[in-house]
Amino acid sequence: MKKNEESAYVRLARETIENYVKQGKIITPPKDLPEEMINQKAGVFVSLKKFGDLRGCIGTFMPTQENIAQEIIKNAISAAIDDPRFSPVTVFELEDLSISVDVLSAPEEVKDTSQLDPKKYGVIVSSGYKKGLLLPDLEGVDT
Repeated sequence: MKKNEESAYVRLARETIENYVKQGKIITPPKDLPEEMINQKAGVFVSLKKFGDLRGCIGTFMPTQENIAQEIIKNAISAAIDDPRFSPVTVFELEDLSISVDVLSAPEEVKDTSQLDPKKYGVIVSSGYKKGLLLPDLEGVDT
């Protein structure tokens, strides 16, 4: 996907990462964002890939910021800089990153695994204090 074809969500994540990696600055959300990005709250995951391989992924199950735009900004920086599985993204990698942004709807409990369709829905699994999330339609995951 070319930069001028990106959604407002991905464009915000890309601008955030580029500004932070190049200048160490956290951007202010642009004024021309879609209304839902300013007026709604949601959990958001930002995933980075480089040449098809995961390069970073950080997100929140539930909103922690005042709106979706702020949630994207926070998680985009974290995915690029703070994912403990990877070293921080460098300025030399920016051109090679593909970015995806997943905005989560409110979780719904299911009583039976037959209700799960990982191609359509994400899945949150918890045990005690630990939680994990499988985003929907994840490449390489067969159901």
